[in-house]
Amino acid sequence: MPKLIVTTREGETSEIDVADGLTVMEAIRDNGFDELLALCGGCCSCATCHVHIDSAFQDKLPAMSEDEDDLLESSDHRDANSRLGCQIPFTGDLDGLKVTIAPED
Repeated sequence: MPKLIVTTREGETSEIDVADGLTVMEAIRDNGFDELLALCGGCCSCATCHVHIDSAFQDKLPAMSEDEDDLLESSDHRDANSRLGCQIPFTGDLDGLKVTIAPED
């Protein structure tokens, strides 16, 4: 099963298995990382699943939509590697993906 490596806001890192068909947000939320709120449930309408993606994986991700870009624009913690976890389907190509949960806005 593909693995996702998650770093919390406190700097603790965990490796989790991700089932087929989940997004990065769902994988993080379903594995008990309470600091990733995911308030909209994956509808790309709140930005509470903001993560920073390891730059080595940037070219393996789907393009950012205009809606995702607009939501991230409102974050004080946006950087070049910012994405919304709900907009990243986790596939076998992303095995070993490293993400850091962004600070809360």
